[in-house]
Amino acid sequence: MEQLTILATRQCSHRPNLERELRDLGVPYRTVFVEDEPELARRLGVRGSPCIAVGDRLVCYGQPTEGELRGLLQRHGLLKES
Repeated sequence: MEQLTILATRQCSHRPNLERELRDLGVPYRTVFVEDEPELARRLGVRGSPCIAVGDRLVCYGQPTEGELRGLLQRHGLLKES
């Protein structure tokens, strides 16, 4: 299974909510601050905050709605069905 990564700036006000939603859904993730890894952000084409990457591809720009997040996770096989 590919890793889900949140790419965000340290000042991003949406990141904590996105992290909470992923935790609530039981989806493992890592957070990368673009200030700490500017080359990764550049390589993936990050232009806003937050962004979500699965593996080495950006799959979402900005804060998704709950429905969008669930759909994205399902498409990538990351959401456990209840």
